[in-house]
Amino acid sequence: MPEFTTTAETSRYHIQGFEAVVCSEAMHKLMQMVERVARSSAAVLIVGETGSGKEFIARAIHHNSLRCSKPWVDLNCAALPENLVESELFGYEKGAFSSADTPKPGLFELADHGTLFLDEIGELEPKVQVKLLRVLDGVPYYRLGGSKKISVDVRIVAATNQDLEEQVRAGRFRSDLYHRLGQFQLKVPPLRSRPEDILGLAEHLLKQHKPDMRFSDDALRALLAYSWPGNVRELKNFVLQAATLAEDAKIRLADLPPEIGGAPRVEDEVPTSDLAEIERQTIVKVLAATSGHQGQAAEQLGISRRTLSRKLKQYKIDAERRSSNPLGTLGGEQQNYFRAALDVPVTLRTKWGEELNVRCVNLATGGLAVSGIVNPQKCSGDLEIRFAMPEGLAVEATGRIAWADVRGKAGIRFTQIGPQVVAKLQQWISEKQQQEGWTVAEAH
Repeated sequence: MPEFTTTAETSRYHIQGFEAVVCSEAMHKLMQMVERVARSSAAVLIVGETGSGKEFIARAIHHNSLRCSKPWVDLNCAALPENLVESELFGYEKGAFSSADTPKPGLFELADHGTLFLDEIGELEPKVQVKLLRVLDGVPYYRLGGSKKISVDVRIVAATNQDLEEQVRAGRFRSDLYHRLGQFQLKVPPLRSRPEDILGLAEHLLKQHKPDMRFSDDALRALLAYSWPGNVRELKNFVLQAATLAEDAKIRLADLPPEIGGAPRVEDEVPTSDLAEIERQTIVKVLAATSGHQGQAAEQLGISRRTLSRKLKQYKIDAERRSSNPLGTLGGEQQNYFRAALDVPVTLRTKWGEELNVRCVNLATGGLAVSGIVNPQKCSGDLEIRFAMPEGLAVEATGRIAWADVRGKAGIRFTQIGPQVVAKLQQWISEKQQQEGWTVAEAH
């Protein structure tokens, strides 16, 4: 095995006091998906294991949204007793209960025009789930003990480490609320499936706390082999501990806790069987990070494609089953509004016979956005639209301008388009969704 380095592109994010280092392809994709999700006002459900970074993703959505200058309010639904969650969310009036000496606005009111982050949403009791669903549907609500209806404009971002689909089947979580929250669903992959992030985060954190220290190669291999059940949170705690306890400027295998792969200090060697398991785990993690691409995995591992193939057979690793790992799910409404970026020339012919040459910005099955519209009034009424897709498909349709701005951009809604062309567009957009990491929610 070669000396370990972080070969992937590294990005650093500083968001609302949170710092994240992203090296893996999966997390780069997820951050791109965050930017797409942020532009919408739809609710978002973030799923992932404990400590994997769900709150950071939630804050990144708010930070990249049009609500970024408005309030960010968060609540851990598991941190409060059940009888207090409702009063925290919706507020109460004086005298609503024995200790209610003064009225108190709820978190929904405090987050008006901003974002409300509900962590551990699977812990909400059924009564609160019903009230939350009504607020999500825009229905005004009452404070506890109140008689005046309150209306708010709040975007909900929720997170859970539970399997909410299983909770729905078991009757512990409302199906309608689950699907309402999951118009966008983002999945934060566990740290063990993204080895570049293990290395990048460990070295970044070590440099922050002890700039003169570094990890030995065998220590890095042990970090890659460990499953990190506590994910990023556990890794941060480990680095602080290792930096404190190491005897010199290099953190060696013997300096690591036994559960992470460290050997007792009296031993200087690792049994051959342990090294084989570390090698197997490293290959599995690199394959997961490259979505099963054996050529890229071999390059990252510093071995030939033939050697990797031999080791896959030796360790009985099934690479194909790792080739598909969607990071997000689109609900039905969001599928219809999904727009894929596309930069191709477009010809518009107005009802007066004038031809305009503009450029496509993005494309959906129901229409396209273009740039280069100097005078939208000249484009009123039906427009004949012609453009070619990158694969050579010629598109001819009729449409009307739905919106325009002062920068020359406009949205055009298709009014007539052939069914075969629509099928081709749907196939192309579906491929773009998969490339971004999206899968489509099943109808319910």
